[in-house]
Amino acid sequence: MNASDFAAWIRRAAELVTADAERLTALDAAIGDGDHGLNLARGFGAAVTALDGLPAGTTPGKVLIGAGRAIVSKTGGASGPLYGTALRRAGKTLGDAAEPDAAALGTALRAALDGVRELGGAGEGDKTMVDALAAAVTAYETAVDGGAGLPAAARAAATGAAEGAEATVPMVARKGRASYLGPRSAGHLDPGAASTVLLLRALADVTGGEG
Repeated sequence: MNASDFAAWIRRAAELVTADAERLTALDAAIGDGDHGLNLARGFGAAVTALDGLPAGTTPGKVLIGAGRAIVSKTGGASGPLYGTALRRAGKTLGDAAEPDAAALGTALRAALDGVRELGGAGEGDKTMVDALAAAVTAYETAVDGGAGLPAAARAAATGAAEGAEATVPMVARKGRASYLGPRSAGHLDPGAASTVLLLRALADVTGGEG
């Protein structure tokens, strides 16, 4: 993937988030502040605008860093810092590579997950975006270790994210706004996990894998 491919990833993610904003907001209304979809759509819209301002010859890493910064600046609530951190960590991990391979992208995705965990203090089983992102990263790494190319690995990541998100439904939230509800948070899909699925689905779309 080159810089144009990474920009296409962010643009596709913005399309998916915008199209699904009402559902994401409804999910958040059930166990959170009720603004996740609208906030995230605004943030990814800002990320797309930021991409248009990047200089020629920019690297994939700088694409992700620029998108992450824009999301932080325009997204309210906890989702802005979390998504922004994920993208910036991934971008910094890619360094100055002009065309990171599948293994390098896997390392970047792992860095994104580590950043989200550190910032939010959540782990798997806490009913957050970590449940979807961790499942996606594990699936991606397993695919690459098994000899899969980028399209197949991205497809595995998208599938893993969807499975990780679905697993949040019966969980009782231990982190975030939903944790205030205690047992009443069970039975609901975590909105952050749901939006994480869209980010990985976008990656599968632009690499030729069907998520």
